[in-house]
Amino acid sequence: MNTLQAHILTPDGPVFEGEIKSIRLPGVEGDFQVLQQHASLISSLTIGPVSIVQPDGKSHKFAISGGLVEVNQNQVTLFAEAAEHREKINLERARAAKERAEQRLKESQYDQARAEASLRRAINRLKIAQK
Repeated sequence: MNTLQAHILTPDGPVFEGEIKSIRLPGVEGDFQVLQQHASLISSLTIGPVSIVQPDGKSHKFAISGGLVEVNQNQVTLFAEAAEHREKINLERARAAKERAEQRLKESQYDQARAEASLRRAINRLKIAQK
């Protein structure tokens, strides 16, 4: 069968482990997909969605906050700063985070880069949860 083993790991522990058919990742220089027999690689990831398709066709979406991925011998290991499955995203909390980040961007006393990153994370979580 055309499958790979995938692991999504965060500082809080594993978020996903299992056999997959494909995974789509938010690379720093653009999204990319990994299938069976993919060349070995290590890549930086940015804030964005991760999409997994299992051999039975079931799909999973995760919101990640950046990290690294290693692909080697049909093994995909994603080390994410944070990762949330679509079904576990709290929409109310994500909306509040978006509003907070937007407010901070308007106020000069806050670190603008941090506020922009917070806004990107909140928007990513909202997009994934609402699809």
